[in-house]
Amino acid sequence: MDRLLRYLLGRYIRRGTMSFTTASGATFTCGDGAGKPVAARFVTSAAERRIILNPELALGEAYMDGTFVVENGSIADALAILMDQPQVLPGWARPQWWLRYLGRHLQQFNFRGKARANVAHHYDLDGRLYSLFLDADKQYSCAYFDTPSATLDDAQLAKKRHLAAKLLIRPKHRVLDIGSGWGGLGLYLAEMADADVTGVTLSSEQLQVSNARAAEKNLSRSARFLLQDYRDVEGPFDRIVSVGMFEHVGVDFYERFFKRCAELLTDDGVMVLHSIARSTGPDVSSPWIAKYIFPGGYIPAVSEVIPTIERAGLLVDDVEILRLHYAETLKAWRERFTARREEAVRLYDERFARMWEFYLACSEMAFRKQNLMNFQIQLTKRQGVVPMTRDYIGDEEARLRGRERNARPRLQIAGE
Repeated sequence: MDRLLRYLLGRYIRRGTMSFTTASGATFTCGDGAGKPVAARFVTSAAERRIILNPELALGEAYMDGTFVVENGSIADALAILMDQPQVLPGWARPQWWLRYLGRHLQQFNFRGKARANVAHHYDLDGRLYSLFLDADKQYSCAYFDTPSATLDDAQLAKKRHLAAKLLIRPKHRVLDIGSGWGGLGLYLAEMADADVTGVTLSSEQLQVSNARAAEKNLSRSARFLLQDYRDVEGPFDRIVSVGMFEHVGVDFYERFFKRCAELLTDDGVMVLHSIARSTGPDVSSPWIAKYIFPGGYIPAVSEVIPTIERAGLLVDDVEILRLHYAETLKAWRERFTARREEAVRLYDERFARMWEFYLACSEMAFRKQNLMNFQIQLTKRQGVVPMTRDYIGDEEARLRGRERNARPRLQIAGE
């Protein structure tokens, strides 16, 4: 087993410096000697066998179980090396990739009941977990770092502002937010853009928080949130926005998604879709992510999305690629989670905390080292709805920034 492990890992790890200790005590080093050295240990021979047989699934499971331990560095350091190799997958894992590719349509067949169960698996966890690492507004999607010094909270506010600017919202516009999360974007559009917002989610936990936040801000008349599938929403809407939800639609439902959006959008309406995507071609979901984090989820290639938009009768007005913004977002989440890790252990247990560490670290490295990015696609039903140049985006952001400053509560001196 030691010789096989040394041979396979030695062929795969060509960049960086990573040392391994096997369950029997043997040690070896892989890579070209560059960068910060990382050391890991296999605690059991069973973990070694499972990682050889199914590395994409078993590495994360071994880390969760404590049978793969990073002794020098962190799991993020280890994954930074493992996910930065010339081959995205170890050669011996390619047959399993093909089997998953052939079965991906079944895995992503997200009819209504399955879609709701998938959402509950992840988003109906204890709300205190997300408070450990998200920004104050609980934005659980890619932030927009518009300045080098931006904090996570700054960048999440900039993301909302950037989306609002592209939507070209006018007072009393009816806005549909598909996959409205904890309500932060919908409340921003209601407060800063004077929109009439309907948000839909499949998470009972998120629904409760969203409507409570709307009541707290006295925005319940202009921002309401419903437990509803996007396929069941009644229109029409002047604007549609969807952030971080498209990854849960499933490749067989893309055309239905855009056709429903086209039906809900007014003739002079504007839609903005914000989603994770692949900069390479169609692929499969990580088996570990699909099993433990996002069942039924899939990150599309841009080449899988644009044709379905065209067939739905929508026009692509603008496409913006956000490259490393999500890597920086995930880094901030990972660091915040690490700082409050013991609270996560108290909420769940040690295995859950290791699972979440692996999730945040491998997601970050997929954006930083591999082929993931984000896109924002602006859509209309006819020509001439949005300006001919992109200058309006900066102008609208400046206007919204002014409204944000005026909306902030005045600081009071003690005793006032």
